[in-house]
Amino acid sequence: MYQKIKDNILYAGLNDKDRVIFDELIPLDNGTSYNSYIVIGSEKTAVIDTMYPKFTKEYLNSFDENGITKVDYIIANHGEQDHSGSIPALLEKFPSATVVTNAVCAKNIQEMLLVPAEKIKIITNGEELSLGDKTLKFMISPGVHWPDTMFTYIKEDNVICTCDFLGAHYIFDDVFAVPSKDLEKSAKKYFAEIMMPFSTVCRKYVQQIRDLKVDMVLPSHGPVHKNPDYILDLYADWAGEKGKNLVLLPYVSMYHSTEEMIDYLAKKLEEKGIPSVKYDMVEGNLGDLAMALVDGTTIVLGTSMVLAGPHPAAFNTVYLASVLRPKAKIASFIGSYGWGGDLFGKMADMLTPLKLDVIEPILVKGKAKAEDYLKIDNMAQIIYEKHKTLGLL
Repeated sequence: MYQKIKDNILYAGLNDKDRVIFDELIPLDNGTSYNSYIVIGSEKTAVIDTMYPKFTKEYLNSFDENGITKVDYIIANHGEQDHSGSIPALLEKFPSATVVTNAVCAKNIQEMLLVPAEKIKIITNGEELSLGDKTLKFMISPGVHWPDTMFTYIKEDNVICTCDFLGAHYIFDDVFAVPSKDLEKSAKKYFAEIMMPFSTVCRKYVQQIRDLKVDMVLPSHGPVHKNPDYILDLYADWAGEKGKNLVLLPYVSMYHSTEEMIDYLAKKLEEKGIPSVKYDMVEGNLGDLAMALVDGTTIVLGTSMVLAGPHPAAFNTVYLASVLRPKAKIASFIGSYGWGGDLFGKMADMLTPLKLDVIEPILVKGKAKAEDYLKIDNMAQIIYEKHKTLGLL
């Protein structure tokens, strides 16, 4: 799909409406797009990011269909194949073209795509490349989300190509963003999986792009933002240091004993003005949990015992939380067992790097009794007091 962004800047990406999971991890509600941009200067033409290999043939055909007969530079903002995968084929089609990227990305595309070193021009942070009447300025931006990431700023047009940063898994007919709940949800789920581990760095680059006062943001997934503040404000909120007055209750319950305790805790929290999000770790959408982790201040994980340890789904959830590094400050566990074992120890160890304030867990044999529900009452009160101390109530 080709569409004019500004004079002599074209969108040349494709929608993938049939893709249902990304990184073999996060389910997609709206498919995704792979965005490529063509910048036609008075002397030279550059392609900024290419195409996911599955669509290479269609992508290359579109150059002919739209009269693009010359490419001088292929700008690789990031080496991952959903952006760089069609570089080898594009070099075959335009053999005089040069790949332009930073040193870290250059190494990646040599190793992952077998692009010869002699076809690559390595640039440094702040370096510029003239296309004649258009100038590309490169802003090396490691950590959003690989060490090789950079942005490409088109100076005369005051637009910035941000690769994965400020993106969304979202398809469209018109490349320009129309704010909606669906777009916000897709962008948030995308942020949760890809950007949340690097929230500190995200805050830095949000401010950097604000300072440029760009006219448009051109990401490599999702629509182009003619109102950059829309997506910048969302990212600033999601990447912020402070969570919301929200408790996450992921659970797995083999015979409903744990689920009954989780339900009771949710009710008690609600009575104290603290909303919660329940998440079934076996049947739930992992993307929904990741989104909730963006906002939650407290996590109370409920699990049944399986073969003297936590249910495997609980381990998976704790691992995900540990690598996504959410802004949560408080955690605890609730669980039920039949004959014994270590239900919480290993999971608590996995969360240690997050430096959470851990409330005394509640462990019950079989069904919860009156004294167990009193402990849950106490846990709800402790959570209330901690949220109040944090200024969330």
